[in-house]
Amino acid sequence: MTGDQTPATPDGWTRMYVELKGAARSCLRREPYELTLSATGLVHEAWLRLAGERRTPFENQRQYVGAAVQTMRRVLIDRARRRVTDKRRGIHVTLTVVDAAPLPFTTDDERLLDVDAALEKLAAVDERLVRVVECRYFAGLTIEETAEALGVSDTTVCDDWRFARAWLRRVLGPTPPAGLAADAT
Repeated sequence: MTGDQTPATPDGWTRMYVELKGAARSCLRREPYELTLSATGLVHEAWLRLAGERRTPFENQRQYVGAAVQTMRRVLIDRARRRVTDKRRGIHVTLTVVDAAPLPFTTDDERLLDVDAALEKLAAVDERLVRVVECRYFAGLTIEETAEALGVSDTTVCDDWRFARAWLRRVLGPTPPAGLAADAT
């Protein structure tokens, strides 16, 4: 990436955009069906937030992807908080999915907020563990993709992923969300 936070070539843009959309689709798999945000919309909203927050350029594409995944998580958490608040105030709105692909996982908003609260606690233990969970659980990145995004070895990601899942299972109780279970890789 150049100093202006953009990939140096149009092909670099395309590859990064495709990678981010894949990460966004993975994030959305855990969202309720009453979602109005598409993978494209999530990538765009994350980009807008990053552009508004970031004053210094990213050193490389890996750093940008890591920041984008964090931002996508924050976008989804903010939306879940709004929906929970609306439900508590008696506002019930039925919405439809924009990207009409079947989503194999659903998690209610309160459970997503529980995961987020647990990740806030985990950040006090080790911030990198949270980044690994964001890449693996929220963005659906592989071990290798996570290692590249975080600039660490595959072995480090495997060890961090195993520790983070065990810690989260202890905090979240006997039935952790799909993807954080003991057999999740």
